[in-house]
Amino acid sequence: MPRPTAAQLAYGSCTVIFSTLAMLLLSQTSSGVGIAVIAVAALALGLLVAMTAPAPKSRVVAVRQPAAQEAEQAEAPVPASIAAVASEPVHERAAS
Repeated sequence: MPRPTAAQLAYGSCTVIFSTLAMLLLSQTSSGVGIAVIAVAALALGLLVAMTAPAPKSRVVAVRQPAAQEAEQAEAPVPASIAAVASEPVHERAAS
């Protein structure tokens, strides 16, 4: 069984807390048996909500090229027009 995500834990916990409060306020019970029944029902409801919350979809991972192919692509020939510009020295003007 996969581990629950943080969102599933949060949904389940909030469901348990709010459903327990709502059932206790609506039923106005004060007996120990009534409170225990409400607590068990709230836990079951929280578990149901946590398990039905959507799980994250699996991601598609890009496949990396081997290092030899990456090196070949990095050493691709430079066009002559760019090579000519790159070989000229840079002359900067002095500040006036």
